[in-house]
Amino acid sequence: MKKQTYLSIFALVAALGLSACAPVIVGGFVGGAMSASDRRTSGAQVEDEGIELRGSSAMRENFGEKVHVNITSYNRQVLITGEVPSDKERAQVEQLVSKIPNVRAVVNELGIGPASSLSDRSNDVLITARIKAAMVDSEDVFATVYKVVTERNTVYLMGRVTQREGARATEVARGVSGVKRVVRVFEYISEEELKELLPKKVQDAPAKRTPVTSGDGQPITSVQPVATPVK
Repeated sequence: MKKQTYLSIFALVAALGLSACAPVIVGGFVGGAMSASDRRTSGAQVEDEGIELRGSSAMRENFGEKVHVNITSYNRQVLITGEVPSDKERAQVEQLVSKIPNVRAVVNELGIGPASSLSDRSNDVLITARIKAAMVDSEDVFATVYKVVTERNTVYLMGRVTQREGARATEVARGVSGVKRVVRVFEYISEEELKELLPKKVQDAPAKRTPVTSGDGQPITSVQPVATPVK
């Protein structure tokens, strides 16, 4: 039922022609012991929203329709995806984003080439929906702590997670139809830090561990963010 709900919501979004110009956020479902809230502070969440809004505004003001750029911020670490005409615009976009107040790191994943089509973006939205649904269906994944961004069939995973959680979420994403590559843009925390973040009822629940396997050979990339000075 949860998977069907996620897919229905995202299918509707795709049918309405929503582009990938802004992150699509679907509230997490609460289900059993594996439910968990956002691991950012409330202040960080507000800052992330401000960063995304300022970033989108800067793109419109400086480039208009010349580029297709998505700004996704998690705990003040900013992922830039989309397409630009040349390396010049790619560097300009990163410079503009790095100057936004509260930004602490930038991961530039912009591609050089023509902007993706509406069909491509709708397909990316559906892939994101499938991944979120697969996470919800997995008893050992906290679906609500991940941000999932899909661009040209490449999936970017963001969140504050342990190495174990990151590996498991990557495995789930890789198993979804249509995924070409998985890029991890995680902020890693220790198991001790995770325990402090979890509600007491979740800490007391028995954990079901699923071994991480090598999968079907789809490539996985880990991105180390480049720190930028806070302006």
